[in-house]
Amino acid sequence: MKNKKSTSKNTDSSALEPSPLPYSLRRIRVGLITTMVGLVLFIMGAKPDIFALDRSPVIGFIQIAVFEVGLAIICLGGFIGLMALWRSNQPSIVADFGTRFVATGYLICVFTGMADIFGFGSHLLPGIPYFGPLQSMGVLIGEFIIAIGLIMLIPTPSFSIPRRIPATPDQKA
Repeated sequence: MKNKKSTSKNTDSSALEPSPLPYSLRRIRVGLITTMVGLVLFIMGAKPDIFALDRSPVIGFIQIAVFEVGLAIICLGGFIGLMALWRSNQPSIVADFGTRFVATGYLICVFTGMADIFGFGSHLLPGIPYFGPLQSMGVLIGEFIIAIGLIMLIPTPSFSIPRRIPATPDQKA
Protein backbone atom coordinates (compact mmCIF):
# COMPACT_ATOMS: atom_id res chain seq x y z
CA MET A 1 0.00 0.00 0.00
CA LYS A 2 1.35 3.38 -0.99
CA ASN A 3 1.66 6.22 1.44
CA LYS A 4 -0.23 9.30 0.44
CA LYS A 5 1.65 12.52 0.74
CA SER A 6 -0.39 15.40 1.99
CA THR A 7 -0.03 18.62 0.10
CA SER A 8 -0.33 22.06 1.52
CA LYS A 9 -2.83 23.08 -1.16
CA ASN A 10 -6.49 22.30 -0.65
CA THR A 11 -7.67 20.36 -3.66
CA ASP A 12 -11.20 19.27 -3.87
CA SER A 13 -11.50 16.13 -5.97
CA SER A 14 -15.15 16.86 -6.73
CA ALA A 15 -14.14 20.12 -8.41
CA LEU A 16 -11.97 18.18 -10.87
CA GLU A 17 -14.70 15.76 -11.89
CA PRO A 18 -17.15 16.93 -14.53
CA SER A 19 -20.64 17.44 -13.27
CA PRO A 20 -23.16 14.90 -14.52
CA LEU A 21 -25.23 16.32 -17.35
CA PRO A 22 -28.98 15.88 -17.45
CA TYR A 23 -28.69 14.57 -21.02
CA SER A 24 -26.58 12.09 -22.97
CA LEU A 25 -23.84 13.73 -25.03
CA ARG A 26 -23.26 10.51 -26.96
CA ARG A 27 -26.88 10.34 -28.14
CA ILE A 28 -26.82 14.03 -29.07
CA ARG A 29 -23.66 13.48 -31.13
CA VAL A 30 -25.18 10.45 -32.84
CA GLY A 31 -28.29 12.49 -33.61
CA LEU A 32 -26.28 15.38 -35.05
CA ILE A 33 -24.05 13.12 -37.15
CA THR A 34 -27.09 11.23 -38.44
CA THR A 35 -28.79 14.51 -39.31
CA MET A 36 -25.71 15.73 -41.20
CA VAL A 37 -25.48 12.47 -43.18
CA GLY A 38 -29.18 12.84 -44.02
CA LEU A 39 -28.61 16.44 -45.10
CA VAL A 40 -25.84 15.38 -47.49
CA LEU A 41 -28.11 12.71 -48.99
CA PHE A 42 -30.99 15.17 -49.21
CA ILE A 43 -28.84 17.71 -51.04
CA MET A 44 -27.45 14.96 -53.27
CA GLY A 45 -31.00 14.08 -54.31
CA ALA A 46 -32.35 17.62 -54.60
CA LYS A 47 -29.30 19.23 -56.27
CA PRO A 48 -27.06 16.48 -57.71
CA ASP A 49 -25.14 19.03 -59.80
CA ILE A 50 -23.40 20.17 -56.57
CA PHE A 51 -21.72 16.74 -56.47
CA ALA A 52 -21.31 16.58 -60.30
CA LEU A 53 -23.92 13.81 -60.50
CA ASP A 54 -26.58 15.56 -62.59
CA ARG A 55 -27.49 13.38 -65.56
CA SER A 56 -30.95 14.61 -66.46
CA PRO A 57 -32.65 17.96 -66.98
CA VAL A 58 -35.67 16.86 -64.90
CA ILE A 59 -35.92 15.53 -61.37
CA GLY A 60 -36.63 11.82 -61.85
CA PHE A 61 -37.40 8.82 -59.70
CA ILE A 62 -33.85 8.25 -58.42
CA GLN A 63 -33.41 11.87 -57.35
CA ILE A 64 -36.79 11.88 -55.61
CA ALA A 65 -36.00 8.59 -53.86
CA VAL A 66 -32.57 9.85 -52.72
CA PHE A 67 -33.88 13.08 -51.24
CA GLU A 68 -36.77 11.22 -49.59
CA VAL A 69 -34.29 8.82 -47.96
CA GLY A 70 -32.13 11.80 -46.92
CA LEU A 71 -35.18 13.46 -45.40
CA ALA A 72 -35.98 10.26 -43.48
CA ILE A 73 -32.44 10.19 -42.07
CA ILE A 74 -32.72 13.88 -41.12
CA CYS A 75 -35.97 13.13 -39.25
CA LEU A 76 -34.40 10.15 -37.49
CA GLY A 77 -31.30 12.11 -36.47
CA GLY A 78 -33.38 15.03 -35.23
CA PHE A 79 -35.56 12.66 -33.23
CA ILE A 80 -32.55 10.90 -31.66
CA GLY A 81 -30.80 14.16 -30.79
CA LEU A 82 -33.83 15.92 -29.35
CA MET A 83 -35.08 12.91 -27.40
CA ALA A 84 -31.63 12.71 -25.77
CA LEU A 85 -32.46 16.01 -24.10
CA TRP A 86 -35.31 14.26 -22.25
CA ARG A 87 -32.95 11.70 -20.65
CA SER A 88 -33.83 12.31 -17.02
CA ASN A 89 -37.48 13.25 -17.56
CA GLN A 90 -40.56 11.70 -19.04
CA PRO A 91 -41.32 13.33 -22.44
CA SER A 92 -44.32 15.61 -22.29
CA ILE A 93 -47.53 15.21 -24.25
CA VAL A 94 -46.32 18.03 -26.52
CA ALA A 95 -43.20 15.98 -27.32
CA ASP A 96 -45.40 12.98 -28.13
CA PHE A 97 -47.43 15.15 -30.48
CA GLY A 98 -44.15 16.39 -31.97
CA THR A 99 -43.13 12.81 -32.77
CA ARG A 100 -46.42 12.30 -34.57
CA PHE A 101 -46.01 15.60 -36.43
CA VAL A 102 -42.58 14.48 -37.67
CA ALA A 103 -43.99 11.16 -38.88
CA THR A 104 -47.02 12.79 -40.50
CA GLY A 105 -44.88 15.42 -42.22
CA TYR A 106 -42.61 12.72 -43.58
CA LEU A 107 -45.58 10.75 -44.93
CA ILE A 108 -46.86 13.90 -46.64
CA CYS A 109 -43.43 14.38 -48.21
CA VAL A 110 -43.24 10.77 -49.41
CA PHE A 111 -46.71 10.63 -50.89
CA THR A 112 -46.52 14.02 -52.60
CA GLY A 113 -42.96 13.46 -53.82
CA MET A 114 -43.73 9.99 -55.17
CA ALA A 115 -47.24 10.80 -56.45
CA ASP A 116 -46.39 9.86 -60.05
CA ILE A 117 -44.90 6.53 -58.98
CA PHE A 118 -47.90 5.71 -56.76
CA GLY A 119 -50.29 6.48 -59.61
CA PHE A 120 -52.07 9.63 -58.47
CA GLY A 121 -49.76 12.27 -59.93
CA SER A 122 -49.99 14.21 -63.18
CA HIS A 123 -47.39 12.09 -65.07
CA LEU A 124 -48.44 8.48 -64.61
CA LEU A 125 -46.26 5.48 -65.37
CA PRO A 126 -44.96 4.17 -67.83
CA GLY A 127 -43.99 7.76 -68.61
CA ILE A 128 -41.10 9.51 -66.95
CA PRO A 129 -42.03 10.69 -63.45
CA TYR A 130 -41.80 14.45 -63.17
CA PHE A 131 -41.37 16.40 -59.94
CA GLY A 132 -43.66 19.30 -60.68
CA PRO A 133 -44.73 22.45 -58.82
CA LEU A 134 -47.64 20.78 -57.01
CA GLN A 135 -45.40 18.01 -55.77
CA SER A 136 -42.74 20.45 -54.61
CA MET A 137 -45.40 22.45 -52.74
CA GLY A 138 -46.59 19.24 -51.03
CA VAL A 139 -43.03 18.37 -50.02
CA LEU A 140 -42.53 21.88 -48.63
CA ILE A 141 -45.72 21.58 -46.59
CA GLY A 142 -44.52 18.22 -45.26
CA GLU A 143 -41.13 19.68 -44.37
CA PHE A 144 -42.84 22.54 -42.55
CA ILE A 145 -44.86 20.04 -40.50
CA ILE A 146 -41.65 18.11 -39.74
CA ALA A 147 -40.02 21.34 -38.53
CA ILE A 148 -42.99 22.06 -36.25
CA GLY A 149 -42.74 18.52 -34.87
CA LEU A 150 -39.02 18.84 -34.18
CA ILE A 151 -39.59 22.14 -32.40
CA MET A 152 -42.26 20.45 -30.27
CA LEU A 153 -39.66 17.82 -29.24
CA ILE A 154 -37.47 20.43 -27.53
CA PRO A 155 -37.89 20.17 -23.75
CA THR A 156 -39.05 23.32 -22.04
CA PRO A 157 -38.09 24.20 -18.50
CA SER A 158 -40.78 23.32 -16.03
CA PHE A 159 -41.91 26.10 -13.81
CA SER A 160 -44.89 26.75 -11.64
CA ILE A 161 -46.85 29.92 -11.30
CA PRO A 162 -46.56 31.18 -7.73
CA ARG A 163 -49.80 31.42 -5.84
CA ARG A 164 -50.95 34.77 -4.70
CA ILE A 165 -51.47 34.87 -1.00
CA PRO A 166 -54.41 37.08 -0.05
CA ALA A 167 -53.46 40.09 1.98
CA THR A 168 -54.52 40.20 5.61
CA PRO A 169 -56.06 43.34 7.09
CA ASP A 170 -52.74 44.16 8.79
CA GLN A 171 -50.88 44.19 5.47
CA LYS A 172 -53.30 46.51 3.63
CA ALA A 173 -51.94 49.63 5.30
